[in-house]
Amino acid sequence: MNLKVPHLRIVVMSLALGCLAAAAPGDAAWTRFRGPNGRGTAETSTIPAAWTDRDYRWKVELPGIGFSSPVVWEEWVYLTSALEDQSELVILCLKTSDGSVVWKQQAKCKPHPKYPVACDASTTPALDEERIYVVWATTSEHVALALDRRQGREIWRRDLGPFVSEDGFGASPVLSGDVLVLANDQDPGGISSLVALDRQTGQTRWKVERQSKKASFSTPCLFEPQGGRPQLIVTSCAHGMTSLDPATGTTNWELDAFELRTAGSPLTVSGLVFASNGSGSVGKYLAAVRAGIPEQGVRPEILYQIKQAVPYVPTPVVKWPLVFLWSDAGAVTCLDGPTGKVYWCERIGGEYLGSPVRAGGQLYCISRSGEMVVLAAATRFELLGRIKLGERSNSTPAIAGGVMYLRTVSHLMALGGK
Repeated sequence: MNLKVPHLRIVVMSLALGCLAAAAPGDAAWTRFRGPNGRGTAETSTIPAAWTDRDYRWKVELPGIGFSSPVVWEEWVYLTSALEDQSELVILCLKTSDGSVVWKQQAKCKPHPKYPVACDASTTPALDEERIYVVWATTSEHVALALDRRQGREIWRRDLGPFVSEDGFGASPVLSGDVLVLANDQDPGGISSLVALDRQTGQTRWKVERQSKKASFSTPCLFEPQGGRPQLIVTSCAHGMTSLDPATGTTNWELDAFELRTAGSPLTVSGLVFASNGSGSVGKYLAAVRAGIPEQGVRPEILYQIKQAVPYVPTPVVKWPLVFLWSDAGAVTCLDGPTGKVYWCERIGGEYLGSPVRAGGQLYCISRSGEMVVLAAATRFELLGRIKLGERSNSTPAIAGGVMYLRTVSHLMALGGK
């Protein structure tokens, strides 16, 4: 969830992308919230476990504030910031080589009441070869904006109408094939839906009406079964876990999996989907679901639940078959993905809204106070580093080309690489 938190009731800054229509250039791209299909992993060993300010490749100050995460395509990194006193969203394109600005655009947001820890730059953009897609929502608008990736020129804009939520907005856009998918689950009184827009024109390709029970801040992901058709996986309090055909919006299956709000995003690996629910700043339980595959006669099934020290906002990360749960309150659990067996659960302290990522054999997660905690991605607990970033953060790192991009509320840093 790149994310928001009103009174510690959190809005996912889920900040995110799905599956690209145009093929991304290998490990030189990180094109959605938590990278390829939202898994938050990169197989690189070029990022250190501990560092000082002298070790950054570069560090730049950003305008305004933001909780969204960076996204990367080869030589350029993109992100958003909010000028809260002006109700403006700033969209930036920077060079990965030195952090210098390539282009900057500003978009007006309609003024609306905000919680002390919320801002308009909460969702992470999505990228394809041609465009950057940015989404924001207020009590009177839910806007998707497509800009030319190289020049920042506006290509199209859509307003889906008001977004009703006592806790703000946080679901990031995802790409699947030639559509941009927007999750739009709202509180009672709002009109909930899932919407797929043509990525070139912004016109509606399909729309599915949804129940309004609790606004969801989780970002969808793709499940691509061997020998089966791709599935769009969406979670919410009202519908539980839903699988849809990303090309048509037709429902494949639905599982009543959650009692409370879904803020963290679903994670798919090896035929399983991991997702959690909760309220306030506490996770209720995490469900491990065997995904259904209708064309093979496989029905969805909850294999097990984890109920202790589970995340509400942070999304899990894997080094399969290991799954790591990083809770909002600073407890980290390592479990066996196929069975749910817990190898260890340790309290490392701090409060978290950003999600963990894995680089090779190391886990990285930034606390709200701005401390990066580094752990070994292993069956034995090992604390590798604690690094003060000098400023608070609600964001999730991005990794591309062997370099990690770390975002605090008003700075972006690049670390590692050859």
